[in-house]
Amino acid sequence: MKATQKLHDMGQSLWLDNITRGLLTSGTLNRYIQDLSVTGLTSNPTIFDHALKNSSDYDNGIRQKLKEGKSGEALFFELATEDLRQAADLFLPIHKLTNGMDGWVSLEVSPLLAHDASATLAAAKALHAQAARPNLFIKIPGTKEGLPAIEEAIFAGVPVNVTLLFSACQYVTAADAYLRGVERRIAAGLNPDVGSVASLFVSRWDVAVASKVPESLHNQLGIAIAGQTLESYQFLLQSPRWQRIFNAGAHAQRLLFASTGTKDLKASDILYVKALAAPFSVNTMPEDTLKAFADHGVIGEPSFTDANKTLARFSEAGIDVDALGSQLLDEGARSFVKSWEDLMKCISSKSEVLKAA
Repeated sequence: MKATQKLHDMGQSLWLDNITRGLLTSGTLNRYIQDLSVTGLTSNPTIFDHALKNSSDYDNGIRQKLKEGKSGEALFFELATEDLRQAADLFLPIHKLTNGMDGWVSLEVSPLLAHDASATLAAAKALHAQAARPNLFIKIPGTKEGLPAIEEAIFAGVPVNVTLLFSACQYVTAADAYLRGVERRIAAGLNPDVGSVASLFVSRWDVAVASKVPESLHNQLGIAIAGQTLESYQFLLQSPRWQRIFNAGAHAQRLLFASTGTKDLKASDILYVKALAAPFSVNTMPEDTLKAFADHGVIGEPSFTDANKTLARFSEAGIDVDALGSQLLDEGARSFVKSWEDLMKCISSKSEVLKAA
């Protein structure tokens, strides 16, 4: 039995943090579902940027969109929606089998809207309607301005992947926005079962402190933050407030571990997958990490149980974790904007080349 199946059987969902048209047309994604226990998928602008730059798979689609008068963002979202619809259909049997708990794919709103709640909400509604798939999340960042958009999207019945979370505090705030949306649906007599995950970014913590702490602390902060957040997640699930919405028919918003590819070349290539094996959670991992874990993964004792002790050691080393969490959120939002701008440049340049041809 592959380690990926063991992880799945233990109760953690394995999602692929990648999508390309080639993955779909070659049957590779379907093989990952059948052979590697993959039960969902996430995407982001960087993934699509790389897919467009590194293949000609989208050329015919771009030509057709250009003939229809599409360009820029509109053209991109048409292409992305086509891919994600196909992926969503592959995962739909899993979605149905798990009563909507698993089998999801994710599409991100424009990062340029990260600090505009009303525009984010409008985009989330439009993209979800355009995709027309029950198992498609709209990714909304957990920024200060994103929180009201998350609440309103959930109230409107739009499933949400809350992205760009870096700490337990940020997670709890995002979970509260989700809860408010569900509670408002209950009060309005609406079905409270609107899917959601909250995505905690892990490896960026270790990259941020690598040059600031002794080697004995390398590659431990992200796992400790994830452990602390998991404790908050489990506490919330047992709280009277969550129990009330469960009683009304809502599903839990699940905790998702994102950015789980190892960045330190000296560390294990399955570091974060092995360390964060936790039931009733999700790990979305890059393709290389997924294949590495299938090849030589081992599920042992979780590495996040002494999270608070580890965090105390970082504090002693001069790391202000709260300040760094806020910094990573701000940097992440700017990074998403940069990736989006790169993607739009790629769409524009490829469109010009195809027009000339």
